[in-house]
Amino acid sequence: MAKKSKQKPQTTQTNLEAKTALPVTIRIVLTLLLPFALTLILGSDAGSNAPILGGVGVASWFLGLFWYGLPGMGLRGGRPLFAGIGFATLGWLAFLLFRFSFINLNLNAAESGRSFVYIFLFEAFAVQLWAFGILFRSLAEWRGGLTAAVGSGIAFGAVAFILFQEAFASDLPSLLYFVVWGIFYGIIRLRTGSFLGAMLVQTLHSFTVWVALGPLPVLSPPGRLTTVYLLTGLVYLIVIWRLWPKEEADYRI
Repeated sequence: MAKKSKQKPQTTQTNLEAKTALPVTIRIVLTLLLPFALTLILGSDAGSNAPILGGVGVASWFLGLFWYGLPGMGLRGGRPLFAGIGFATLGWLAFLLFRFSFINLNLNAAESGRSFVYIFLFEAFAVQLWAFGILFRSLAEWRGGLTAAVGSGIAFGAVAFILFQEAFASDLPSLLYFVVWGIFYGIIRLRTGSFLGAMLVQTLHSFTVWVALGPLPVLSPPGRLTTVYLLTGLVYLIVIWRLWPKEEADYRI
């Protein structure tokens, strides 16, 4: 009897196969341009970035389904979901601690439900689907998992710094905080294979810190927000260091 040939499992990002004939560099360019180009069609709303972020989410959803499918975009539940929640919660608790310590409370429950839905759909799901779904996957096929984690994290941080409601300042410490926050989520995506856990925690993070506890009080000294960002960013860097993969077997693309 002929022996059955054993098929080696594909465990590293070097064995990834695209579901489209488009070169990976073209997919990266389309990922960076098409979602934001769609926002020109949707138009803009004075005082709200919902059309922009909504366009990013809709375009990313259809591009991701066409190229990779749901699991390939990082939409995995079960163990990856709970692992992502556990890691991302460390950053959330750190921010809450420093928020309590340095910025005065200004509790205001007005329109809290509407704010939660906005954060969940637009700032969390839409942006993470774009950054850690299709951009991460395309970068991973191009230059590997670490490039994908760092590159998609920087992209997430840049969008958050420009479009998120919690981007109160436009200085260098704020930019560094958002970039480190994005890389923190990118490493979680790399180690767990899913962005759903980080997406859920991001929603709770932004809602509790800047809605439930009140927006940044006008009377708070500006330096306090910088202190919170720098201290929280340091915690993110420590967790990034602990999660940094030691070998390709640790990658979950």
